Amino acid sequence: MVKMSHGPRAGSRMKMTKRVSERGGMPPVTRFMQEFEVGDYASIDIEPSVHSGMPYHGFQGGLTGRVVARQGDCYLVAVRVGGGVTKKVLAAPVHLKKVVQ
Repeated sequence: MVKMSHGPRAGSRMKMTKRVSERGGMPPVTRFMQEFEVGDYASIDIEPSVHSGMPYHGFQGGLTGRVVARQGDCYLVAVRVGGGVTKKVLAAPVHLKKVVQ
């Protein structure tokens, strides 16, 4: 019997699949060059074609948080998950979308 994979993308086949109309290319350059200020709100929307700076797939699905800091080329986003627990997610700007408040 073969052991189950426990890699960072294990169990994410449907989450990390683009729709047919979105396939075949990279996202626009403007998604890579987005700038966020500390205190801005950002939604986690993982871009499956870009592997660098990708957060864990459990945070995919519209989780919104506040940008806490910048760490290299990525941003640290504080996200509230169930039970009032706050977790910090490190993600590249291509995997984030600005939320207008």
